[in-house]
Amino acid sequence: MKVIDKLAWIHIQDQRLLSTRSTGKEVYYILGGKRESGESDAEALIREIQEELSVQLVKDSLHHIGTFKAQAHGHPQGVMVQMTCYAAYYTGKLQAAAEIEEIVWLSYADKEKVSPVDKIIFDWLKEERRIR
Repeated sequence: MKVIDKLAWIHIQDQRLLSTRSTGKEVYYILGGKRESGESDAEALIREIQEELSVQLVKDSLHHIGTFKAQAHGHPQGVMVQMTCYAAYYTGKLQAAAEIEEIVWLSYADKEKVSPVDKIIFDWLKEERRIR
């Protein structure tokens, strides 16, 4: 079984989760991406968020909040994605960059608009009473 290993930044404000939609995509994804060779989780996540949103995550504030696995959206059956999620403070102003077309704040009611692994994360965040 193939597993796509990804990192994600969980950022919640007013009980809504920061999410994005890439150019040409219909679903929203929690921000993040894949490690480049030799990168730590922190290095990769900081780089990805800088590229996608033009903000700098505060490295010392990064903390692991969970790892989730599901069928990878847009891939053949059996290709899984594993999402290692971190929360962190940031500096700068959130703005779409690179392939990001739209930045949104989603509530649990928006769950059907996200990828399969994000749905699992939405369920967990709702159970933890972090989103409404």
